[in-house]
Amino acid sequence: EDASGSVEHLFEWYTAGPVETESANPNIKFNQSPEDAEHFQQTMETIGALIAGRRLFDVAQGWNGAHPTGVPVFVVTHRIPTPQEWPHQDAPFTLVSDGVDSAIAQAKLAAGDRDVVIASPSIAQQALDAGLLDVITVDLVPYLLGSGTPYFANLASAPVRLDEPTIRRGTRATHLSYRVLR
Repeated sequence: EDASGSVEHLFEWYTAGPVETESANPNIKFNQSPEDAEHFQQTMETIGALIAGRRLFDVAQGWNGAHPTGVPVFVVTHRIPTPQEWPHQDAPFTLVSDGVDSAIAQAKLAAGDRDVVIASPSIAQQALDAGLLDVITVDLVPYLLGSGTPYFANLASAPVRLDEPTIRRGTRATHLSYRVLR
């Protein structure tokens, strides 16, 4: 995100093309390039659960109870929202207040043989430091924001060696994937 908390530049590639791509949330549709649509669909097929931090959950307003991936979502939080703050009690969201390790264990169980995705900088940092992150995926976009929330600042485990990247070119994004070497 940038200094004002906006993420619009980071997700421009979701709307930079002619291919309409539906998500699991009927209120969220994308118009992507053919390359990005293919990448997006292939990625969605591999995801079995998603972990988010409370800040992302709040900024996204809990995706109104329907995350675009359509998979179980585990939200790491220090404070469970009240039913008035979170009216979607029947949504496939689990609010986890006993830490990142617990959220990852619960998400792995829910995901089965599919991938668990971490969508928050602080949670990704904690998982990497705990040795629980196997792959880092980056959608590199052509913007220099100058400030905001960095994904991998202040790592206790730095330096972290990554394998050679898998690279996919898109429109308004280059999709990179690195295995974490231990």
